[in-house]
Amino acid sequence: MNRNSESMKTSSNPAGRIAVFASGNGSNAENIIRYFREADRGDQVALVVTNKAEAGVISRAESLGVETCVLPPDRLRDPDIILPLLEARGVDLIVLAGFLLMVPPFLIARYPGRIINIHPSLLPAYGGKGMYGRRVHEAVVEAGESRTGITVHFVSEKYDEGRIIAQIPVEISPSDSAADVESKIHRLEKEHFPRIIHETFYNNKEQ
Repeated sequence: MNRNSESMKTSSNPAGRIAVFASGNGSNAENIIRYFREADRGDQVALVVTNKAEAGVISRAESLGVETCVLPPDRLRDPDIILPLLEARGVDLIVLAGFLLMVPPFLIARYPGRIINIHPSLLPAYGGKGMYGRRVHEAVVEAGESRTGITVHFVSEKYDEGRIIAQIPVEISPSDSAADVESKIHRLEKEHFPRIIHETFYNNKEQ
């Protein structure tokens, strides 16, 4: 087991420089880890941080040999804990993948333009506090939308209002349920999110 609960041990040979923050099942986190391990892309996920001890992302990350750290909200909001944890592992990019807490301002200031999020709608539609996961898809279906999609954006101090990096749309059938829409969104996330991360931050970097 390589789970780290509130630990700040320094890795002697960090696996990479991406930290993924997640609160749930972790399918996006797993997809990102696998993507950056393929084809010698060089930049890998060094750490997975979660605020929930029961989050599925923990077992997914550990099965792939990625260090995990469980930090409750008060610890995540403590700069004396989270900043040394990230810095010790050489993290230069934070990716939110189903992370349900607001990122504290000090972390945004420490990583300007280096924290990104994926949202399951075409922002600014269906964004903001409380809009995540199935709630978004239910709202989209209830409104009778003909399309939705994913938005990858920089994180700011307001929910879902950071500068947009990329949006990928998908058509919705009038007969689609919220579960159908969720499945379509998951396919988009799997296909595009890791690629967008790579192309935005690492594609032109010397390995």
